[in-house]
Amino acid sequence: MQFLLALIVAGPLLGAAAALLPAPPGLKGKSPDQAVLRHGVTVTGVILLAAIVLALGFDHDHPSKMQATTDISWIRALDVRIHLGVDGISLPLLVLTALLTFLCALYSYFKLPAGGSPKAFVALLLVLESGTLATFAVLDLVLFFLAFETVLIPMYFLIARWGGEGRRAAAWKFILYTLLGSVVMLLGLLLIGVKAGTFDMVALATDNGRGLTTSVQVIAVLAIGLGLAVKTPMWPLHSWLPDAHTAAPTVGSVLLAGVLLKMGTYGFVRIVLPIAPDGMRTFAPYLAAFAVAGIIYGSLACLALVRPGNKGDLKRLIAYSSVGHMGFVLLGIATMTPTGVNGALFANIAHGLVTGLLFFLVGAVKDRYGTADLDTLAGATGAALYGRAPRLGALLAFAAVASLGLPGLAGFWGEMLALFGAFDPAEGLSRPAFLTFMAIGAFGTLLTAAYLLLVVRRVCMGGPRPAGETAIADVQGYEFAAWTPLVALTVLAGLWPAVLLGLTDPAVQQLLAGGPR
Repeated sequence: MQFLLALIVAGPLLGAAAALLPAPPGLKGKSPDQAVLRHGVTVTGVILLAAIVLALGFDHDHPSKMQATTDISWIRALDVRIHLGVDGISLPLLVLTALLTFLCALYSYFKLPAGGSPKAFVALLLVLESGTLATFAVLDLVLFFLAFETVLIPMYFLIARWGGEGRRAAAWKFILYTLLGSVVMLLGLLLIGVKAGTFDMVALATDNGRGLTTSVQVIAVLAIGLGLAVKTPMWPLHSWLPDAHTAAPTVGSVLLAGVLLKMGTYGFVRIVLPIAPDGMRTFAPYLAAFAVAGIIYGSLACLALVRPGNKGDLKRLIAYSSVGHMGFVLLGIATMTPTGVNGALFANIAHGLVTGLLFFLVGAVKDRYGTADLDTLAGATGAALYGRAPRLGALLAFAAVASLGLPGLAGFWGEMLALFGAFDPAEGLSRPAFLTFMAIGAFGTLLTAAYLLLVVRRVCMGGPRPAGETAIADVQGYEFAAWTPLVALTVLAGLWPAVLLGLTDPAVQQLLAGGPR
């Protein structure tokens, strides 16, 4: 188990280095480009297999216990250690990251975005995977920061080199926002480490803030929270996200929405809640207020984009929808209750599955029509998507209703539990305030349903293809292979939420309570 977790974290880095080397003569295939793309599929496939074996070997009877741990001294002077481990909170995120990266590598093998060399693309994709997996596996504050920052450079180049129109400006906006937030976050992490005398996240969570004064906790939560809020992204620190998603290549958007946004909310659960509970309690009402503001803002922005004549971009609309969906995650965290935090973690996974699928589908539509402009799609092409490409239209409709939180699909449970958590927040938090937040969030679900159903009506519905018009390709074999796991898991998580909640709940209970592990 220790070896598996170390392989999962370090394997993609080794694969990235190997991708830059010349392919052995017997493995070149038809061309060196095909060889390096096949290498990417192989490495990400091995990492996914290792993550599945790790999940199967995980002690599901004790999900609150850190398992597959490695603890090696690294920088003795600062007591920084290479400390790895997984519990019921981090394991689902590890598997989700490994799955989405593999599906992106598989998709890119057949549909590589135009831009730089395939070698650089595969190497950056693997570095991005390694940094994301490390973020969910490390248990040292300094290592967490390093892993958190590792993903910025590869994502910058994926957007700037392989993106679409406006890619350079979007990439710069992404890197500047996230770097500035990270600088502030680093100060908060160092403050906790210096004042507590350790950077070990397990020891700090066990102490549950007892070794830190309230003033230190308040300052630390403010600094760390700002950095995490940028990455989440929380309104009004979200403005880098729509530009990044609109310009990014399809696989870049899938990974950005599917796993990178989860790093911010994971930091709130893993670091802020257990290590500085008093500081978190001070800022929880403000976090909830910003969360519900993001829910309403994201929904209203999507409604504006979907209106006829507004030249709304479908990728940009899905990006704004992420602001609203991540608002529910932040609301659940702000309740500081097991119900709310479990809802936040469930919504994290659901958002990764559903929005990852949505970006795959929107990318496919854009590839076929050369545009993601809603007016163009509705007026000339998409109004008859059911008739022109029925499988693609059906999948887009499925992903949309999953995203709006239809009961029986993954999107429902996380949002519902987050609202339930707001109904009865933790002791010390204002119940009338959180009841107000719950009501606003519930209204946001109606707005979400409104704009997503409008998307389905405008992009999918209509008559069959008129005679004489050029047909478009329906779902291809490689697209079917890349999208089917996301559809299946969306249904599975919706019908059997206990599969995920059985992992997260004991770990969340332990994390909020502190005490011995």
